[in-house]
Order: sequence, then structure tokens, then C-alpha cells
Amino acid sequence: MPIVVDPDSGTVAALLATLPSTAQPSAHGVPSGDRLLRWLDEHPTEYVVVVGPTMPLEEALVLCEGLRVSRPALSLVLVRQHLEAAMLTRAMSAGVRDVVALGDTVGLLASVARAEQLHLALRGPGSAGPSGRIVTVFSPKGGVGKTTLAVNLAVALSRGGAKRVCLVDLDLAFGDVAITLQLLPTHSIEHAIGSEAAVDLPLVESLLTKHEASVMVLAPPSHPDVRERITALLVSRILGALRTGFDYIVVDTAPDFDEHTLTALDETDECVMVATLDLPTLKNVKIGLATLDSLAIAAGHHHVVLNHADEDTGLTIQQAEEILARKIHVRMQSSIDVARSTNQGVPIMSSQPEHAVSNAIRALASQLAGGPSEPFAVTDDDHRRTRRSGRRMKLRR
Repeated sequence: MPIVVDPDSGTVAALLATLPSTAQPSAHGVPSGDRLLRWLDEHPTEYVVVVGPTMPLEEALVLCEGLRVSRPALSLVLVRQHLEAAMLTRAMSAGVRDVVALGDTVGLLASVARAEQLHLALRGPGSAGPSGRIVTVFSPKGGVGKTTLAVNLAVALSRGGAKRVCLVDLDLAFGDVAITLQLLPTHSIEHAIGSEAAVDLPLVESLLTKHEASVMVLAPPSHPDVRERITALLVSRILGALRTGFDYIVVDTAPDFDEHTLTALDETDECVMVATLDLPTLKNVKIGLATLDSLAIAAGHHHVVLNHADEDTGLTIQQAEEILARKIHVRMQSSIDVARSTNQGVPIMSSQPEHAVSNAIRALASQLAGGPSEPFAVTDDDHRRTRRSGRRMKLRR
């Protein structure tokens, strides 16, 4: 999307208003070069920067020269009150693709259009198609640890930032991803309402909040009643756009087959079904799995995770598999460390990467990424080793 940088807010607003109507919903303005660089770090797919006329020329040229080297695919458009031959020569040497006179709306629109054409050409003929994989975390029963699993799975899939991962909170009425990560989003999916026809990756990226674990988060609306205004088409378009810019899109869903969840499931490549070791939940999960089968959703790509798999509940793992008529791919016993980590707003994958639960989630991430699909279990011995390791670390301190 077009980014306008200028220290004068009125100038920024005026330049944004002259952009094409298709670009305006996602265009963005920043007041300085430092803010621009931070924005570009978080939104690496931007394709054009418009440098406004009230930024001093020397400062503007230094900024453009740096971007010419660090981001050669980024188009730079310089807007000036007066055009002079010497200034044009210096601008071109600094990597500016176009210099436009202030007030030349036609010239600015043409420059932005050429930047978009170049951006599409550099991406290549096959790059516009879907590439990222959508992983939907679902359970027809609430309270099973679905959100905690989705958050930690997103961290595991990011591999410390080596992969681009977006975590989408699609529980549009009562989503807890942001509070689980102690984030205060300034934008959410609510800000895309009515933009179905204009949804693209830059627009969606402008709504994301970055978490320190190298995961981008799309937050739900701040009020439950907004959910009714979010269409299934908008959800589909957002997920499609995210595919083009992220390696993995992890979707945390509501515990219900509502239209938003069904849309995500229709788009999903891998479905993680979360259960716990109690009869009501196992009954609901069995029905949920049968529903996925009947709708041919992610056929052959269902991953059953048994959380709180403590056999002192009176049920065994074997009995759970018999009830579900499915193999349980990953099972994790209860751990106070997970609850403590969640309450501190730090995923256990980040706070204790070698914890038994972290190892189980890492094994699930490996399965989702095409690794071995052998069942993985967290046992009492694993938890005891984790606790002993934690005690040793405290003694060292």
C-alpha cells in the first residue's frame, strides 16, 4: 500500500486523499523517517513511499538514499513545491523513481500506479497465488485450552522469526488471544468491515499487531455485537490475503460451527482438534470430527490433541481413542507452569522452550510442517524432569 511520510499532518492527510480510492482504505501516513523505517520493518511488503513536500530536501534525499540500498524494490516518489533541474538530478541519484509537483494529482496517481505495476512484475507471474498454510485450531467445547494451544503453536511455527506467522483470533465475540499475549491492539478485524472488494495483503497488514515472539496478531472486535457485521466473505478474503504474505496462518476459532468458523475451516489446510479427558468433551469432539468428515474439510489432515490428559480422571488414553475412533496425535498432561505462563502473558514456548508441554507443541508444529506424525505424549516423568530442571535453575541464581 502507499505510505506517505511528511512532518505536517495536514499535508499527509491531503496527499492520502489524492490517492486512488482502491488504495485509500489501506494507505498510511507517518511523520518522520524513523517512524517510516519502523513501519517498513513490520510491513515488509509495502511497495511505494510518497515523501511529502514539507520534509526538508536534504533529509528527504538521505532517507531515499538509505532506502535505495536497503529496499531496492521499494518505489520512492518525491513531492516538491517547485521542480528544479539540479534537484531532479540529485533525487534520481538518491534512488527516487518519480518527482511530482505539489498539486499535480494526475502525476501522483500515475507514479503510484507505475509503482504498483513494478511491484506486481517483481513478484512474478505465480507469486500472487496462495502459498501460506492455514492451520485452524478448533474444538466444539469451550475451556479445553484451545487459545493457549493456538498461541503457543503460532510461536512454535515461527521458529524464532525464521517463518512469518499470523495468528488470527476468529472468536469474534469473546476472543482471548490479545489478553493472553497482553497486547493492546489499536486495530482489529472490525476496521476491515465493508472492505470486502478492496481486501489485499497491505490492507490486512495494517490491521495487525506485532508480538515480541515474531508473531503478528489479527485481533477480534472490542465489542461482541460487532460480530454480526463481519461477513463470511470478509473472513475468506482476509485469510486469502494472509496466505500471500505469511508462511503459516494460525486461526483460533469460537467453540461453535458458526459461519465464521465454517469459513475458516473451508479455507484450512490443517485442522487441529482439541479435546480433554472427560466424556462430555470427547462426545462433542467425536461429533465435531464426524462433521468435518461429512463436509470433507481438511480430509486426511486432522490432528487430535488431548489436553489435560491426566488418567486419574477415570478414563485412559486408549478409551479416549476408542470413543473418538481416532488416533490421538499429541497429548499433554496438566501443568501449573502453563497456567502461570498464560497469566503472565508470555507463551510457555517463549518462557520455557524446553518444558515438556513446549516439546509436545513443537512436535505438533513439526507434524503440521510435514514432519513425522508419530504420536507424542507428555508423561509424568517429563513433568518431573521439568520441575527438577526449574529447581536447579533457581538454585543457580
